[in-house]
Amino acid sequence: MDTTLRETQLVRSFRLIAILEGISYIAFFITMPLKYMYETPMPNKFVGMAHGILFMLYVLLAFLVVREQKWSFKRFVIFFVASLIPFATFYIERKYLRAN
Repeated sequence: MDTTLRETQLVRSFRLIAILEGISYIAFFITMPLKYMYETPMPNKFVGMAHGILFMLYVLLAFLVVREQKWSFKRFVIFFVASLIPFATFYIERKYLRAN
């Protein structure tokens, strides 16, 4: 199966969402101590909602990009697992989604 990247609008959108999802994951780690240690839940509500929406968009776009690029299901699994690991979406963006 061909693994070359064809730069499309969908791929560019996925790159952006991958970066934003990674940033929101980091922000979520910052707001969690605010919620539980300092009893300030409001920032966590907003960041949590943004992170949840970005996570769903990331997974949806990962599926669509894998299908559009005709990549294997294994690559989708790699993208999905990366969404669960802090900083991994930055790696995905750099390794798989940048045109050489």
